[in-house]
Amino acid sequence: MVFQQLVVNGIIAGSEYALLAIGLTLIFGILRIIHFAHGEVAMVGAYVAFVVSVSLGLPLPVGFVVAICFGALLGMAVNRFAFKPLRKQHVWIGLIAAIAVSILLQNIIALFFGNEIKTYNLGPVEKGMEMFGFIITKTQVLIIVVAVALMILTWFFIKKTKTGQQARAVADNRHLAESLGIDSEKVIASTFAFGSALAAAGGVLIAMETNLDPMMGLMPNIKAFAAVIVGGVGSVPGAILGSYFIGLTENIGIWYLPSGYKDAIAFFILIVFLLFRPQGILGKKKEGIEQ
Repeated sequence: MVFQQLVVNGIIAGSEYALLAIGLTLIFGILRIIHFAHGEVAMVGAYVAFVVSVSLGLPLPVGFVVAICFGALLGMAVNRFAFKPLRKQHVWIGLIAAIAVSILLQNIIALFFGNEIKTYNLGPVEKGMEMFGFIITKTQVLIIVVAVALMILTWFFIKKTKTGQQARAVADNRHLAESLGIDSEKVIASTFAFGSALAAAGGVLIAMETNLDPMMGLMPNIKAFAAVIVGGVGSVPGAILGSYFIGLTENIGIWYLPSGYKDAIAFFILIVFLLFRPQGILGKKKEGIEQ
């Protein structure tokens, strides 16, 4: 029964990491920038949902939708004011800008909400449903279902929409795409918006199971980054696969190790892959966006 429970916990964690990892992959694929502020976008999304659902008293699903919309707008703003002016600079300048945005967002949230832990009002503590040797709550089922639905939406966005197809073209060869009449700046802004919306959604799902605080996006973002490396940089399916790999490994790992080492497991996996299989599980060799 313990093993089944750890597997379910790993699937839940992987579902949360996947939404952040997909956004990281989309943004890196089109800009070649590691968006270290991505976790803070998720954190801001969680707080937006908190304001709507707790402070304003509206249903949490409404807060979830508002958080996604706000996350998209925030992503576009970060791209416009932090990354676009530095696009022609060295890649390290963009990395420093991302770290600066991360710290700025953390401090803005701390200024308005304080550093104390906050929680959503999800009603009375619910009793988990027991099945197949494990226990899962309705909230956890909802987290998995919503995350999978958003992954399917991402596939549709990349494969079936004009913007998604243009994003793949810009990721493969920006100059060639522009010569064919594609507005690369518009595509980049749309990709930032979509990836940031996924991050905001992931932030809300994470907060539903844990708590809110200004630093809540840091560790999920690092694990999402590890998932991108494990799955294969530039591959959306790889980001999803890597997320579930990280989620399952860290949760099953605490069966053998003290729970305090849970976060360290993700870093250990990251180091192993960087040393022995830097191209990731799917073995993607060419940078870009793959679906």
